[in-house]
Amino acid sequence: MSLRLSKSLRASTVITGVFACVIGLSACQQEPETEPSLEDDIATEQAVPMSADPAEPNDTVIAPDATLNEVEDDTVASVNSGVTQITYLCAPELKVDVTYKDESNEAVLSTTKGTITVNKTNEGTNPGVYEGTTTIDGSAGFTQWRVAHQERETGVIRTSSEGEPDITTYQCDETD
Repeated sequence: MSLRLSKSLRASTVITGVFACVIGLSACQQEPETEPSLEDDIATEQAVPMSADPAEPNDTVIAPDATLNEVEDDTVASVNSGVTQITYLCAPELKVDVTYKDESNEAVLSTTKGTITVNKTNEGTNPGVYEGTTTIDGSAGFTQWRVAHQERETGVIRTSSEGEPDITTYQCDETD
């Protein structure tokens, strides 16, 4: 019996020793530090250095008006966000200055043959379709201006005098 008791005592002692070692080792291990999360970064207020100087100067600069000679070579003008002027060269040979009035859905086509105001007839912008009830030279008939692309890079003029079966077509590209 004493032999049995000593074997069980020895087994209990070994098991208790193993448990003590495991507990001791786990207590000595370091836990990894967690990375700060996005919520933690947002929640913490970050200090921003302040300056007594204003961000932008308040000096007002008034430039003199440009002279006629300084602006006469301008071919593209943007008066406000609703008006744009673009020059096109067309084939057969025709130079067209188009002033787009986006607020009123109009375009004014100016050529050496004459000037016509055409009204936009569709809601789209590619192509934008404008039509008038006269030809470019002002005689009875029709003129249609179809302009493509968001930047209005290309266009087509279709025009015909009243009573004529033929339609004259001009293929136009924006000049740089």
